[in-house]
Amino acid sequence: MEIAENAALVVVDVQEGFEEEAYWGPRNNPGADRNIAGLIDAWQASGRPVVFVRHDSPKPDSPLRVGQPGNDFKGYVEERRGKGGGPELLVTKSVNSAFYGTPDLGAWLDRDGVRQIAVAGIQTNMCAETTARMGGNLGYEVFFALDATYTFDGIGPWGWTLGADELARATAVSLHGGGFAKVVRSVELIEAAG
Repeated sequence: MEIAENAALVVVDVQEGFEEEAYWGPRNNPGADRNIAGLIDAWQASGRPVVFVRHDSPKPDSPLRVGQPGNDFKGYVEERRGKGGGPELLVTKSVNSAFYGTPDLGAWLDRDGVRQIAVAGIQTNMCAETTARMGGNLGYEVFFALDATYTFDGIGPWGWTLGADELARATAVSLHGGGFAKVVRSVELIEAAG
């Protein structure tokens, strides 16, 4: 795998509010936070651009709404912000895709000729997947670091339920099979960025 010198890491919604299990339910992949931190460290050490995305939920009961402690980035992310040798961007959004945030992520990437992005963060099958799908549709080469994401058990129509691991696998199959992204492990990206 080849990672361009200006490939951007897009860290999606790694916020304190996702620690509230009473609200979200059971999660998968307990190693995700360690893997996300490793990706940030590798990207910053190499001088590549890092984008930190924060979800400002408009829902009145969401732990991610502005003004609540859950809106803050998790500590390990906040302490890394501003520490890299490369460009950095903070994007805020209220929908699933980081490409529909402020400031405009696509314009920022395009200004510097960035054509590759690596996506990590929360939730696997929601904002991380949507950002990866849109990135693919917009013509970026997208790497999706599956083990640097996590999600929660889900409830769908007709009482259907899927566990967090099943949802993560479905995301991986959809992104890979649909040609939206290359689904990879974080260690592969870290090695390629070194």
